[in-house]
Amino acid sequence: MVTDAGTIDDKSFNQGTWEGVKQAGEDLGLEIKYLKPAGTTEADYMKEIGNLYDAGFKFIVCPGFKFETAIFQAQDKYPDAKFVIIDGNPHAGDYVPVVKENTVSIFFAEHESGFVAGVATALQLKEGELGYIGGMEIPAVQKFNWGFQQGVKYANENLGTKMVIRPENVIYQGSFDNVAAGQQLAAQMYDRGVKAIFAAAGGVGIGAINEAKSRMKAGEEVWVIGVDVDQYAEGIYDGEKSIILTSAMKQIKKATYDMIKFETEGKFPGGQILTFDATNDGVGIPENNPNLSAAVESKVAEVYAKLKSGEIVVADVQGDLIR
Repeated sequence: MVTDAGTIDDKSFNQGTWEGVKQAGEDLGLEIKYLKPAGTTEADYMKEIGNLYDAGFKFIVCPGFKFETAIFQAQDKYPDAKFVIIDGNPHAGDYVPVVKENTVSIFFAEHESGFVAGVATALQLKEGELGYIGGMEIPAVQKFNWGFQQGVKYANENLGTKMVIRPENVIYQGSFDNVAAGQQLAAQMYDRGVKAIFAAAGGVGIGAINEAKSRMKAGEEVWVIGVDVDQYAEGIYDGEKSIILTSAMKQIKKATYDMIKFETEGKFPGGQILTFDATNDGVGIPENNPNLSAAVESKVAEVYAKLKSGEIVVADVQGDLIR
């Protein structure tokens, strides 16, 4: 694996990917390794892909859209290697997808994940204000935001909740690693009366979690909705108590694991663009949510079933939503 701007312990996207690689290594008896590039340019990524290849690692997983042009080159340069790119398509800089037989592209329906988390949040808190902190304003992060807004709206219109999201509380910080900025943005939102913040922002989200923890310790009730993976453990501030209300998950670990397992079985889906969504249980909230009541979890399961059957359709575009 080559990491992107984050680290393998970012409690989010890179960590989810690495956990899939680790699990596959343990279960299937494979040698594993990851490298963190010095920077985030195509040349930085190509260098580490080359280093892994030269060290005999011929199955390489790269999380994030930033790898698109590097994988476009690598799939030709190393035809006997296999590549998995998560949240991206290889292209030459023109955004025209070129997925060769030795590469698979994986996408997730973030809008569906955000929707389910929005419904859960609204049902649990019932009324008050919510906020959103995104990292970079890129499709995956936007879709989480748009889905979350639609989930809150659905709960307001169909399930009797009265949650409000104001435009000033929907912000993209612009990076995935500025922890201090995330904490500052969260502090400003909480000061404006926001009860819970959905943070889809990698390390920036960790800043929001830190802010919520310090406020909870001081007796103020504020929450964060986690992203990508179940972030409950990251939000623990006292004993087993966590500031994570729930998490909008992408089954990154499972998707990564499955691709490696397919390769060992001779079933690598090379040349394909795969989408993990509600229909294949690729997105959703965690199985266990200690901060959601049993009644809320049961109602959310009903809504998820409607999403899965196609009765509820979540838009993956902005439309008339905020940002």
